[in-house]
Formats: sequence, C-alpha cells, structure tokens
Amino acid sequence: MTAIALTIAGSDSSGGAGIQADLKTFSALEVYGASVLTALTAQNTQRVEAVHVVPPDFVLAQMRAVASDLEVDAIKIGMLATGPVIEAVAEGLKDYAGVPVVLDPVMIAASGDPLLDPEAVDALRSILIPLATLITPNLAEAAALLASSPARNEYEMAMQAWQLKDAGAKAVLVKGGHAEGPTSTDILFAGVEPVSFEAPRAETRNTHGTGCTLSAAIAAELAKGASLPEAVASAKAYVTAAIFAADTLDVGSGRGRGPVHHFHDWWDDGEGR
Repeated sequence: MTAIALTIAGSDSSGGAGIQADLKTFSALEVYGASVLTALTAQNTQRVEAVHVVPPDFVLAQMRAVASDLEVDAIKIGMLATGPVIEAVAEGLKDYAGVPVVLDPVMIAASGDPLLDPEAVDALRSILIPLATLITPNLAEAAALLASSPARNEYEMAMQAWQLKDAGAKAVLVKGGHAEGPTSTDILFAGVEPVSFEAPRAETRNTHGTGCTLSAAIAAELAKGASLPEAVASAKAYVTAAIFAADTLDVGSGRGRGPVHHFHDWWDDGEGR
C-alpha cells in the first residue's frame, strides 16, 4: 500500500515553507503527498509581502475531494490564517475519522510577519487543538496559546506542554529551536512523563521552513505506521540533517533566511556525495 499524507496549509511562493516544504518532506521520506491550500502568500526569504486567504468553503471542498478518493494515512495542518478557515478545516476533518492529525499552530513566519489573525487564536485553541493527535508549537506559539511568557528552560517547556495537554491537546511537542545553546531540545508530552529529543544546533541563518518540515516529517512517519515517539525521533533527525545541509543551497539574496535542504540525502553536494 502507498503511504499517503495530506497537508492542509498555506503556499510559500519562495518554496521554503508551507505546502511546498511539506510536499518536499513527504517525497523525501517516501510518502505520497496530497494538499489542501488555505492561503496564498507572496513571500521570499526576507519577508511576507501579501497574504490571500482561500475562501473557507473552497478549503472544505478541497478536503472533501481528497477524502472521497484517497486513503489518507496522516494529516499535517499548518497555516490557517483566520477563524472561518479553522472552522472549515474542523468540519472537513469529520471525513477523516481515525486518521492521525499533526497540527503545527503557525502564527508568525520566520521573518516575523504574522500568519494568523490574533482573533483566530481562540478558535485554534478551542476548535482545532482538541481534534489533533499532536500539536507542535515553538516557544512563542506555546506561550501565545497559554497567554503566558515563553519557556526559558526545559523544565518550563515541559510544564507548558503539560498545561497544553491539560487544556485539551492529546499530545504536545514543544520545540526548542528558538532557544539558545549548543543543543536544540524538543519536549514531547503524550502521557505521564515528558520525553526529550535533543540534537546539535547548527550555526546557520538558513532555517526557513523548519517548523513546517518537522511537523510534515512527523506526519509522514505516522503515515508509514510509526508510533508517535518513533515518528518524532525520526522527524527530528531528518530536519536536523536538513538544517546542517542548508548552507549547501544558494537560495535568496543572503539578506534573509534561506530554506533548509529537504533533499540533502539525494542531491549531489558538489563533492560526489
């Protein structure tokens, strides 16, 4: 059987994040990718210049078209932009009963530009998070969902993961990529005790699309039948390698944040590898 993952997210015209990053990740991990567009963005490695939100009824139509024909094994949800789109996605998920859902609560782009209406945060929190198998907030997103300050250490990350689970999430992965130090630690809380996933931190500015890539990789691994901890561990390893290989790409003017290298294991790096 062909493993199929569905991404429900916004388009990144520069190709580094969003739907484009998700489909690249699915392909790199040998999973067939389907997509539902929630928004179009005019952006590059430096900034988001414009956002066009897809009408909610068309978002729902895309989801139903996929559900009526494809046997989807896992879903990744990214940029949703507005409350009505969130409501449409929640309605569409009724056609995917039993399918694991990885929700990346995208609020701000790597450039700092907003990607979610402030008034939509409540809808994300109350409507969609309870439907997800796993949510993957970074430090700022976890704080926004809890209306608190960002976690400053692994203990506080674990506490916020527990608080988000207590608020209705089935499982939470708080990502520490925006923290400092020689290692990047993510904290998974899915049961009684938190589990840490560590990786060395790369010295690079080219980190555009890391959050999208990680959540898509988790969904891809779940589509192939991995358990949640296995999927997180494999996805963490994949995105870490993609970040370390990012500087082998020459994308953008160099004044912004370039993309990670989704196909680091497949493209020739110029040295015969």
